[in-house]
Amino acid sequence: MTARCAARPAPSSLRRLLVPGLVSLVGVAILIGLGVWQLERMAWKRALIATLTERLAAEPVPLPPPAAWPGLSREADEFRRVRVSGTFRHDLEALVYAIGSGSRTAPTGLGYRVFTPLVLAGGETVLVDRGFVPDADKAPEARAAGQVTGPVEIVALMRWPETRPTFAPADDPGRNIWFARDPAAIAAVRGLAVPAFYLDLETPAPPGGLPRPVLLRPNLPDNHLQYAITWFSLALALAVIFLVWAFGRRKGEGA
Repeated sequence: MTARCAARPAPSSLRRLLVPGLVSLVGVAILIGLGVWQLERMAWKRALIATLTERLAAEPVPLPPPAAWPGLSREADEFRRVRVSGTFRHDLEALVYAIGSGSRTAPTGLGYRVFTPLVLAGGETVLVDRGFVPDADKAPEARAAGQVTGPVEIVALMRWPETRPTFAPADDPGRNIWFARDPAAIAAVRGLAVPAFYLDLETPAPPGGLPRPVLLRPNLPDNHLQYAITWFSLALALAVIFLVWAFGRRKGEGA
């Protein structure tokens, strides 16, 4: 009977395993949660790539009439290619700070995206992201050839505002510099009424090459499965390490 009692783990021994066990359990739960989050991100990314591939390959259609604008949405209409005519108001352009993105045919280096109001035949206004200019050419007079006048017809993508970067500075309208592609914020300062979306210019490229249209391509990186496997592997490794450690500790105390 004495031998059987000695084989059981003492209550004090189990208590010594409690805190490391809880810490390990929390760590495993967090790692599994990160793995699940990466799988969710993978599903979202693949759906986005499929949407981009389909909509960027479609022929451009006329921009929906102003009466339909309130019913348009990011989910149903973003990245649609549209054709529209109007006249640019270069005197009201805004510069949005930008760095090239891997999903685009973007130039390297720092510069700005040039947002210019396009006045339609009916008097309505839409903001158009006409493309990228390097910091050295941000002044309109440095790219005078690209400040086209008179009626123009363009092909562009419908886009919705981006989320303001967490550490972005406050916009500086006095210097004509913004830090997020947000048509409502620009329009408020410029005294314009614009829809929730803006247009991302594809063609034609402005004379002189500036601003340079930044063409979107469906080549977004999709590494989320690899990341998910990494998190799940770390969770398994942590669980195994704890079990081996706990078994060895109990074995040593039993000896």
